[in-house]
Amino acid sequence: MAYKKPYSPENSRKADIVSLKDSITSMLRAYRLQGKLNEVTVVASWEKVMGKAVALKTQQLYVSNNKLFVRLSSAPLKHELVMAKTKVLANLNAEVGEDVIKEVVFL
Repeated sequence: MAYKKPYSPENSRKADIVSLKDSITSMLRAYRLQGKLNEVTVVASWEKVMGKAVALKTQQLYVSNNKLFVRLSSAPLKHELVMAKTKVLANLNAEVGEDVIKEVVFL
């Protein structure tokens, strides 16, 4: 007759289980991809943060050296967004959850 070990966390497989979120986070950190992923998230969430009207007037949007460059087709909209630059910056960083963008440049 075989002896069966009683349950304990040390000999259980559940002790080795890591959540999917934690494993993805550690993989992004190991391959140094978190910064780039945050930059892509900022660009992807531009319409959600700024609204459909601003997104329609946006011609080009890219991130370089923690600066977000935005090319707009409307001069009055550009002027209005320059005046509200700090709010735009705060809203974008709040959407990502980190301070990804240090400066916004309207072209």
